[in-house]
Parts: sequence; structure tokens; C-alpha cells
Amino acid sequence: MIETDEQALDVDQAVDDVADFDAFFAEQAEPERRGVPLRLYGRTYTLPPTLPALYMLQLHRVMHSARPEDIRRLLGSLFGPEAVDHWAEAGMDDRKLGIVLMWATANVADPGSLSMEQAAAAYDKREAAKGKAPRPTASRPKPKNRPKGGGKGRNSGRR
Repeated sequence: MIETDEQALDVDQAVDDVADFDAFFAEQAEPERRGVPLRLYGRTYTLPPTLPALYMLQLHRVMHSARPEDIRRLLGSLFGPEAVDHWAEAGMDDRKLGIVLMWATANVADPGSLSMEQAAAAYDKREAAKGKAPRPTASRPKPKNRPKGGGKGRNSGRR
């Protein structure tokens, strides 16, 4: 049963017996901090200063769901309700989404703790462990060209 402040407590129950989280959290309050800003597809977003409870609850649900509305609700708690649609219209793929999510989650909890490069490397490592091949990036070496020669190679079938 939930009682509000307006409802009277039972006569037999002393006020001191109530576990008052409002008072506890007020005593524990830290100085207010600002969330970390980021720019993505021409818009600036500011992460919340702490991970919202809704995000944590949805994160567990999304792990076992591929429903777009679950993902939209999860990301909306960090970036706002229109962010997912804007990103999809801009052509965001699953890798970019994963990197942004990884970076954002780390930097809400501990600002400056994870760079974009570190988030990309961690995402690629996680996906490789799942058996997905990492996507090509500009920093990977190009395959070597075949040596130019006057004819076919030794095993070409020509005699």
C-alpha cells in the first residue's frame, strides 16, 4: 500500500518507524553537476548528470528485446524523445548507435572516462567476440596490390 503525505499514518505507528528516504536522500545530496554535452548529426545534446532510473530499467528490457519502441524509450531518457528519429533519418547504423550508447553510458557515470575512440574500440571488440567481423575503418591498411608481371602466375594452368 502506498501512502502520500496527505494521508494520515496509522495511530499505532510512530512517525519514527517510517523509513524516510526523502530525508535520507536530502542529507546525501551532492552538489548539482551538469551533464556532458555532445554533438551528433548537427544537434547538441546534454546528457543527464546521472543515469535515470528509467534508463537502467529499460536497459535490461532492451537486452532481451528488439522492439523499436523499447529502444526509443531507452535512448529518449538520455537524449530526448526525438533523438532516435533524427539519427535514423540521418542514416545512423547499428555500429554508430552502439558507440554513442557505450560512450554516453560511461560518461554519464564518470564524465571524461571514455573517449570516442575508446568507445569505438570497445564496441568493435565486443562485436568481434560475438562473431561479427569489425567494419572497415579509414585507419586500416589497404590490401597489397599484386605484383605486375608479364603473364599469368605459376599456378594459372598455362604451360
